[in-house]
Amino acid sequence: MAGEWLLGAETHDSTDERPRAMLVAVAPDGPASEGDPGTETSLRELRRLADTDRLTVVGTLVQNRDRPDPATYVGLGKAGELAAAVERCAADLVIADGELSPGQARNLRDRVGVPVVDRTALILDIFAEHARTSEGRLQVQLAQIAYELPRLRGAGRSMSRVGGGRMVGGVGMGVRGPGEMRLEIQRRRLRRRAAGLRERAAEIGVRRARTQRRRTRNQVPSVAVTGYTNAGKSTLLNRLTGADAPSEDVLFATLDPMVRRVTAGGVTFTVADTVGFVRNLPHQLVDAFRSTLEEVTRADLALHVVDASAPDALSQIATVRGVLQEIGAEDVPELMVLNKIDVATQESVDTLRRTYPDALPVSALTGAGVTDLREALARRLRAAPLKGMSTHD
Repeated sequence: MAGEWLLGAETHDSTDERPRAMLVAVAPDGPASEGDPGTETSLRELRRLADTDRLTVVGTLVQNRDRPDPATYVGLGKAGELAAAVERCAADLVIADGELSPGQARNLRDRVGVPVVDRTALILDIFAEHARTSEGRLQVQLAQIAYELPRLRGAGRSMSRVGGGRMVGGVGMGVRGPGEMRLEIQRRRLRRRAAGLRERAAEIGVRRARTQRRRTRNQVPSVAVTGYTNAGKSTLLNRLTGADAPSEDVLFATLDPMVRRVTAGGVTFTVADTVGFVRNLPHQLVDAFRSTLEEVTRADLALHVVDASAPDALSQIATVRGVLQEIGAEDVPELMVLNKIDVATQESVDTLRRTYPDALPVSALTGAGVTDLREALARRLRAAPLKGMSTHD
């Protein structure tokens, strides 16, 4: 990608009442590093994230520079162009394809005149919308608090200007101004709330571990379905188990794990759906959803679902494996499936199979290859003394 570009207003339904968003990104000069899908791919994903959050993207601005401006994310000149584009396209907010510091968000907002959010805030908002169970909502709230706390600290500098310390005999007593005091009260409230949420999350974790121990005693092996968001994990779970897990064509349709039993090749095992991953997954979410993601770490086998039709499938695989390593699941045996072969080109499937020759091609939508997948799962679960079963059938 060379140069800088600004896309103006895009075609949209004039009756669309959704908030209008302008996307902005900083792209380093030179070729993308290994495993980096590039700015254009990242922006396509950001557009999908915005659409999932019911926003209409009306324009995109990209600036080539080595690193984001520490004050305004893009340079001052580009910030001015962004402000003009926001006005021209009647945008309601700006979304940065990266994580902004509190100062960057505040300074850029002052220059463009509309709210400015980053990729992390957008993902958190989607998670908050899609969490259905009490556990899922609890985990999202923990992630939101982890995101908000440092931004309260960033706001303290401006709030503390409201008042100064009292003076007694010309000596400052160091008493905080009313703005800073309000900020400290907000911090304490958030920390107390987070502590309560963590206690509830720990209780859920204990119950989950108890269930896992019961499966182990009963010699029931477990399979965790993992993969990039929208790779078709829930649809594949439905095919394998006859379940009715939500399987919308949006990002992060499933946040709450669903566990079902399957019998194949004489082996009965559980299959658990897990939250999908995405590049630059906010670390707050990884921490908050750690108990849910531990479904993978405790599993006997990870079923890694790959969208074979995705142009950046290889980088998606690298992203998933990176998150699995972060949560300590890198040693869990893996069976990879190349999903969506009904829409993927043969060239894409062949390229992936050359890199991952043991991967199984399937279509969760049509059912193609699913019988072979069931048999492969049974063979893998019989082949070794896994965590939840002995070596006999």
